[in-house]
Amino acid sequence: MQLGMVGLGRMGSNMTRRLMRGGHQVIVSDLSADAVKQLASEGAVGSASLEDFISKLKPPRAAWVMVPAGGPTEQTVLALAQHMQHGDTIIDGGNSYYKDDVRRARLCKDKGIHYIDVGTSGGVWGLERGYCMMIGGPKETVQRLDSIFKTLAPGRGEIPRTPGRERLNGTAEDGYIHCGPSGAGHFVKMVHNGIEYGIMQAYAEGFDIFRNASKKDLPEDMRYDLNLADIAEVWRRGSVVSSWLLDLTAMALTENPTLSEYTGFVQDSGEGRWTIQAAIEEAVPVGVLSGALYARFRSRQEHTFADKMLSAMRQKFGGHVEPSIVAKTA
Repeated sequence: MQLGMVGLGRMGSNMTRRLMRGGHQVIVSDLSADAVKQLASEGAVGSASLEDFISKLKPPRAAWVMVPAGGPTEQTVLALAQHMQHGDTIIDGGNSYYKDDVRRARLCKDKGIHYIDVGTSGGVWGLERGYCMMIGGPKETVQRLDSIFKTLAPGRGEIPRTPGRERLNGTAEDGYIHCGPSGAGHFVKMVHNGIEYGIMQAYAEGFDIFRNASKKDLPEDMRYDLNLADIAEVWRRGSVVSSWLLDLTAMALTENPTLSEYTGFVQDSGEGRWTIQAAIEEAVPVGVLSGALYARFRSRQEHTFADKMLSAMRQKFGGHVEPSIVAKTA
């Protein structure tokens, strides 16, 4: 198929490359002319402006927006909707708030334009591993774009099949699902990220306990000088707490056991807050998830080894760089 990609950052550029590997033609647009030039040199079709971008797409057009959530996404979607025509499709693959999707979908529907929201997980590793996608929007439009989602998704790979799954249909085993109407995709991704906060916090606190097991105020015969990298590595092999986040933790600790390159200043990208807000609206108790969010707030005031652990995991899976590191390297 032909697809337009607006936004060539870490995710957008690698998604473009994966789509081209799968045989799709990708028209690209970005505020950076250099980013467009780079992808064009790899086989994409470059564009000089949003109008030029749209002119190079064949009806019915499909444009995937991969820019920062909030204002940039809002402005891009509105600009595309102004120039696109009846039957075209706008796909928001960023981390938008699901209520914004519902509003934008109504706006696009009035113009006869389809709107799809895609919660996308995969980070900087997605080019090779593929992207897990949670999709919201009209079923017929999602089905028409299936070959795009199938190319971006990881596929079944070597993951053992869940017992009984052979009796069920769908694309979940391939790494993407249609969750429901507009907003449903980003709603599921929002809670996914809220859970991610909790898992990361649990690992971080556990390793902070290990880090402090040799403190001098402990009884001498109960002090342990533990090898954190070895603990993370052994847990990767047969433990019930093994996960991709643990794989990245082991990688970070092997590279630098003290995590001295991190300050422990941990950002939150919004989804954790929205998850808590949704829980409040639904009257669902989420003590672990809210605690994990508050721990990130606290990390910006004082830093523990657990905070450094969280920073290391965020950098490993998503390329997120601490503000202090950005300042030092600027």
